[in-house]
Amino acid sequence: MEINNKPYKCAVIGGGVAGLSLAIQLADHGLDVIVFEKNTYPFHKVCGEYISMESWNFLLSLGLPLTEMHLPHIKQLGISSEKGFMLQAPLALGGFGISRFTLDQQLYFLAKAKGVRVIENCRVTHVTNDADQITCITTSAGIFTAEIVCGSYGKYTPAFAKNETNSKKEVINYIGVKYHIKTDFPNNKIELHNFEGGYCGISKVENNTYCLCYLSASDQLKQADNDIKILEETILFRNKYLKQIFTESKFLFQQPVVTSNVTFHKKNTYVNGIFLVGDAAGSITPLCGNGMSMGLRGSFILAQLLISFYKTNSRKKPLIAAYQHEWNKQFNTRIQTGYYLQHLFGKKNTTHLVLKTLDKLPGLTQKIIGLTHGKPF
Repeated sequence: MEINNKPYKCAVIGGGVAGLSLAIQLADHGLDVIVFEKNTYPFHKVCGEYISMESWNFLLSLGLPLTEMHLPHIKQLGISSEKGFMLQAPLALGGFGISRFTLDQQLYFLAKAKGVRVIENCRVTHVTNDADQITCITTSAGIFTAEIVCGSYGKYTPAFAKNETNSKKEVINYIGVKYHIKTDFPNNKIELHNFEGGYCGISKVENNTYCLCYLSASDQLKQADNDIKILEETILFRNKYLKQIFTESKFLFQQPVVTSNVTFHKKNTYVNGIFLVGDAAGSITPLCGNGMSMGLRGSFILAQLLISFYKTNSRKKPLIAAYQHEWNKQFNTRIQTGYYLQHLFGKKNTTHLVLKTLDKLPGLTQKIIGLTHGKPF
């Protein structure tokens, strides 16, 4: 067990997209950063694996060689109802596809190259914080100290970061299921296919592979005897587009990547002495545009504030307030839009009616799409 006596400037709990991006930015300014990641790179995560172009230049600035990776650029959107109607719309800003397997690993390599210490296969069990004092982080690899601790641990709130607000159970929770497939599908398109209690997205990532990822209400899985294949055949296949994709594609995983107890709600940006970023600060519905771009932008906001904090030797209280303000400014409208859309999709008749209406109002469709995609940063 290691005991670290010299404090790091920043410790990041969770080495996903937001956590690694934050660490890289801080390291670029000469700050000592440590990242604790419970898994070992590379690994798959349940994720739609579509990133809007708002994040392209930011990822390039981190050092990610996107232009050399031959990634698919996505400019078209299709949304289907269970009753068979498909809304078609252009994506003005557009996006690109990249798997979490590749993206997280590339960010990990960048972070290591820039001097970030990343400890893999490491679980954080306790965080002790005292106002502006040094924070103590107890992990499976030892005890470490840091001036600032940031949480990028995703949708699940660990015990050390729970409080009364974020411990409350949501009425609806979901399971997430992801496959990689080979299939006949346009390179430049993303589709969302609705079914009762959920929806499934498909779009291309690297290596001529497609990400097929869906969310389903947990109750639907219970009704299917907790069998994912039965859920797909009895519920998802009611949408003819999904039935065709599932039955005519080559599946590359022996078993799907699955996550459960997924809920969508706004949390806090600072809890128990920890600055939160990405899904840890608010579980982001896929209908907000995409969670990865929001996580990346959140890391950019927090990094800029932390860099200023260290340069001016400020106190933590103004930093907490500034981060909350900037987070709300950037994401409140976007997240609320996603929540409203979430209630309109995954319902047989309501979804069909909404899509038919939007098909006749292309201007409104583009306005809604614009609300779910941020401006480049």
